[in-house]
Amino acid sequence: MAKSTSSDAQMLIRSLRTAYAATPTNLKIIDVYVVYAIVTAVIQVVYMGVVGSFPFNSFLSGVLFCVGTAVLAVCLRIQVNKENKEFKDLPPERPYADFVLCNLVLHLVIMNFLG
Repeated sequence: MAKSTSSDAQMLIRSLRTAYAATPTNLKIIDVYVVYAIVTAVIQVVYMGVVGSFPFNSFLSGVLFCVGTAVLAVCLRIQVNKENKEFKDLPPERPYADFVLCNLVLHLVIMNFLG
């Protein structure tokens, strides 16, 4: 039974890898940015667990910013994806402008929260 599960997992990984190889480069760049934002949030949480959370507003601001920017990047990826038929009528610059504007608002909110 374990042999079957192992081979199934390997087949799944292989099929995901071949499907991701067909992904356009701009979507891969957005994926790397999302992973970077999430890893940064995880590092901040681990640091808080090890060292402590004395300036709790700073910790909360950092983690919320990382998560917020990852969510905005996922929204950008959804809008930029050519296979997504829902956003077909949008001009190509619109998702990037939305991303920049929403990140600017997120920056302002986080800076206000810091005090």
